[in-house]
Amino acid sequence: MVTNYVKNGTDTMRRIAVCLSKGGVGKTTTAINLAHGLAIAGSTVLLIDTDTQGQVASALGVEPEAGLAELLTQRADIEETIAPVRERLWLLAGGRSLAGAKREIDRRTFGGELALTEALEPIEGKYDFVVLDTAPSLDILSVNVLFYAKEILTPVSPEVLTLQGVLEFQHSLNGVQKYHKELQLKYVLPTFYDLRVKKSHEILDQLKVHYDDLLCQPIKYSVKLSESPGYGQTIFEYGPNSPGAEGYKILTQRVMKDGK
Repeated sequence: MVTNYVKNGTDTMRRIAVCLSKGGVGKTTTAINLAHGLAIAGSTVLLIDTDTQGQVASALGVEPEAGLAELLTQRADIEETIAPVRERLWLLAGGRSLAGAKREIDRRTFGGELALTEALEPIEGKYDFVVLDTAPSLDILSVNVLFYAKEILTPVSPEVLTLQGVLEFQHSLNGVQKYHKELQLKYVLPTFYDLRVKKSHEILDQLKVHYDDLLCQPIKYSVKLSESPGYGQTIFEYGPNSPGAEGYKILTQRVMKDGK
């Protein structure tokens, strides 16, 4: 059970979902390192894994006894499902048991898209940030994330198919925004950026055309970024002086500046 995990109640809690209906673009890496970066900078952060793969917990080197599935199915209350994982950083873990939770949500006669929002109501205003990692598909739980979040951060790897995926994802986003008007695409983050590869430059130029104001400084390709989850560490722990750590530090600073 988590104790003393909240700060004084406030209505300024920011809800940032890391989303794109495509795998292999760095969503989990971005969610973890942004969340830890914000915590290092002094914010209180809840990181939520909404993917059945449950990679966030293992990447942080923890094994929570309960998580999001137990919360959504009311088998545990929220104090029992949120685990402290770093200073000022807490985790609501995902995993295979979310498959059953998604089936329960699907069976709802109405209001299924608000199941996550209702489950998280007790923590409203009790963190500075809630960062949500999502599955590489637009399933019922991803739709729940879109109805809960207010800001979308979309990682984009340097591939033509990924760029097409962003444009398609924005179309889906527009459908949700008809009912959830506070939701907005706030950040587009180029990932796996390699200065030596021509395609990286070409994709970045195309992103500037479509998303210039939303475009973040690219996260440069870094071996340490791919290695760090295997050691249960964030990039700030495993490779604090690496290009990956510098990239996520800059992203963290931008996100925090936007809130002031």
